[in-house]
Amino acid sequence: MGKLFVLEGTDGSGKSTQFRLLCAALEARGRAFRRVTFPRYDQDSSMLLRMYLRGDFGAHPGDVNPYAASTFFAVDRYASFKTDWGADYACGVPVFCDRYTTSNAVHQASKLPESEAAAFCDWLFHYEYDLLGLPRPTGVIFLDMPSELSFALLRARQGASGDIHERDHAYLAECRRRALWLCERCGWKRVSCGENGRVRTEEEIHRDVLAAVEELL
Repeated sequence: MGKLFVLEGTDGSGKSTQFRLLCAALEARGRAFRRVTFPRYDQDSSMLLRMYLRGDFGAHPGDVNPYAASTFFAVDRYASFKTDWGADYACGVPVFCDRYTTSNAVHQASKLPESEAAAFCDWLFHYEYDLLGLPRPTGVIFLDMPSELSFALLRARQGASGDIHERDHAYLAECRRRALWLCERCGWKRVSCGENGRVRTEEEIHRDVLAAVEELL
């Protein structure tokens, strides 16, 4: 079996940029690997999650309970694993994911009271890893962007547009709190993306991400 590494972060954390820089660095070093990005918005398996994110089931994230919403994203991951990268993983090729089951843990557990979050995450990991048969991550790196900086970056990037997650700043702030809790609970590696009220440079963050990946490899 291969290894699976996840780059995780809340909306506005610069995750797509850091994932691109990470993959470029791995290629420059001659490492063989597969890259996978979730959700796969251009695939049929993402239909329900696209409906959810654009607000077809309700204008606010909490309008869809976390168990239902999690299944939308899990189906897309299952389809991807079965039709795309599962064979490579089985042959020992390392897989690097931009988001994974860990995103469900962050975004959906944020809808629940703290007293219910642990039970939800236990259910989620059992559902995706044990029942659906998706690989458990070898390691998770969380890009920790302070919420106020995330909001500023999202406003600059898209104004008032965005999906129902990105438009709800209170929800995104709760996602960050849940993510930091998951870092402690699950042993995720945390990379700071902001300090002293400023966003760290892409190069500074990239160095820390790459160092964390090298430790995991």
